[in-house]
Amino acid sequence: MTKYGYARVSSKEQHLDRQIQQLQAAGITEIYQEKASGVNRQRPVLKQVIQKLTKTDELVVISLDRLSRDTDHLTQLMVQINLRQATLRVLDIPDFYDIPNQNIQQFMHNIVLEVKKFMAAEERTQLLTRQRQGIEIAKARGRYTGGQRLYTRDAVDVKRRTRYLKIRNMLQNNQRVCDIMRATGCSNTLVYRIKRELQAEVSSVD
Repeated sequence: MTKYGYARVSSKEQHLDRQIQQLQAAGITEIYQEKASGVNRQRPVLKQVIQKLTKTDELVVISLDRLSRDTDHLTQLMVQINLRQATLRVLDIPDFYDIPNQNIQQFMHNIVLEVKKFMAAEERTQLLTRQRQGIEIAKARGRYTGGQRLYTRDAVDVKRRTRYLKIRNMLQNNQRVCDIMRATGCSNTLVYRIKRELQAEVSSVD
């Protein structure tokens, strides 16, 4: 049995150190690292580690949201892991190793996984609801001016401005969205937003 760790953060500015330390403390020596959004389903490193899994192997993450923030995608990933006869281990979920019967052990683990997935979905729904309510209140008071875009040609943050210009350049060179996401570590939402901006600029010139 081989244990593989997977550590993920959403952007290149973020650090993986804390996750790597926790995985190493759990005895994991082979750790796959990725910097990509949790809503991005096209993650080459995650795909690579899942394809390496064989019977009795373990894929270890510090929390479920390191795999994905989308419940449907989480379910798909868990099915892929099960089909390879491997096991998903999440460090912030009890492993139930003290239960001698392995079938009951796995059953209990699966129940907790499903509860965690449900709680994550509910938490995200409540967050979006609170954000929407806050915007509606601000609009009613005449205080809402819309969210400030972090990635623009005039962005104060040099790294974000550089990344924005790089995405524009790659789009203008007709590079694929998935390749741009991989090269910049940005989400498909950002890439498509910049793509729409370019299309609007071309339309206005026409």
